Amino acid sequence: MTADPPQGSRTTRINVIAAIAGPLGAAAVGAIVSSYGHDSAVAIAAAVVVWCAIWWITEPVPIAVTSLLPLAIFPASGVLTSAQIAGAVGHQLVLLFMGGLMLSMAMERSGAHRRLALVMVRTFGGRNADGANPRRVVFGFMAAAAILSMWISNGATALMMLPIALAVVERSNSTTLAPCLLMGIAFAASVGGTGTPIGTPPNLIFIDNYKKIGGAEPSFLQWAAWTWPIIALMLPIQAIWLTRRLSSKERLSMPSVGDWRPEERRTLIVFGITALLWVTRTAPFGGWSELVNLPHAHDSSVALFAVVAMHLIPNGKGETLLTWNDSVRIPWGILLLCAGGFAIAEAFRSTGISLMIGKQLSGLGDLHPFWIVGVVCLAVTFLTEVTSNTATANLLLPILALIPAEDPKLIMIPATISASFAFMMPAATFPNAIVFASGRIHVKEMVREGFVLNLIGVVIVTAICFLIL
Repeated sequence: MTADPPQGSRTTRINVIAAIAGPLGAAAVGAIVSSYGHDSAVAIAAAVVVWCAIWWITEPVPIAVTSLLPLAIFPASGVLTSAQIAGAVGHQLVLLFMGGLMLSMAMERSGAHRRLALVMVRTFGGRNADGANPRRVVFGFMAAAAILSMWISNGATALMMLPIALAVVERSNSTTLAPCLLMGIAFAASVGGTGTPIGTPPNLIFIDNYKKIGGAEPSFLQWAAWTWPIIALMLPIQAIWLTRRLSSKERLSMPSVGDWRPEERRTLIVFGITALLWVTRTAPFGGWSELVNLPHAHDSSVALFAVVAMHLIPNGKGETLLTWNDSVRIPWGILLLCAGGFAIAEAFRSTGISLMIGKQLSGLGDLHPFWIVGVVCLAVTFLTEVTSNTATANLLLPILALIPAEDPKLIMIPATISASFAFMMPAATFPNAIVFASGRIHVKEMVREGFVLNLIGVVIVTAICFLIL
């Protein structure tokens, strides 16, 4: 009887198998599609999508690297032109997300996020002379994470909140507080990220795919009308579920907020003006873009002007609110992932794959929309447990846009939200991975708590979206 191979060797073999499976699966699908008489562009596009799907799920290479495949293969093979690929990489939504990520770097640099988080935690935590109620502290952290993640990336929110949460945990004797608090932050960041168009990449991917089938780009206010009722219901339910075993007798000592610093005030002023310009660009009464006769202005322009301003405004310490060394630390891989998804969606459209899929899905139009939405939410939620929410959105939204429905957003929006409502596995979302890396949570704890919240999320998203949309 031989000894088991080392874990590293086993992982290496799995990666090798997954790496080989991608191109082999792509070749097989390409050959099958060609055998049905489709032209080479259709076969290549289908093959690349299968290759990306296999590698996004199995991750033999980072998912951002996989996203380079359509950017490399489509123009080389003639499926898309170089101009179309450039349009995907320099897409307005990619620029918007890039600007948002850079603004989050300014927030982190100034420490304003810490002040906002602690103020909200103290507000919800019911602090008195004896200390704060643990259950209300957890809800305070979750509310802070949800609100911050609407404006900065979910992963950045979790990273910013983690040191503050660990400081609270160190002041407690409870063994249940750490997993409860950390999972609360991660789950709330994912839920809150659905609240604005820039909150998480799947939101931007939805907007791109919805516009390509003739839908109007939603404003910030319209997006809030769709998603905030879900957040308002999901967030307290998550808090109640996670804190059900947490003692309310203990009193927690909270970190000191401290005095306001100039860089905090200045960063929050710029961020507040930016958010106001985002919200009022097209509403009310046509928004400021109509008032100043800039009908082509986009939210990406607002974000990038704000980034420039952050690089000009002094922080009171001899530097500016944002430096280039901070800006380049953003997760560029997320931008590549979005660009790759936009290229795939464009390939679907230009090769006619979208029309072919639409014909195959025509039978679904006979089903009641409520059941279609429910099944889609369930499938997307659990698929996201094994691949990133951005990859899930890239793969499914171009297809879901073609399901016969009175309005495609009835199916696409629930799917987009469900891609962020995956709470079981550490690899499902960036916030999950970040808090799990702290070493304070066991996988079985996240699976146990997250499985129930996954199902609750499916019910809430299905019901609220069906009622609102």
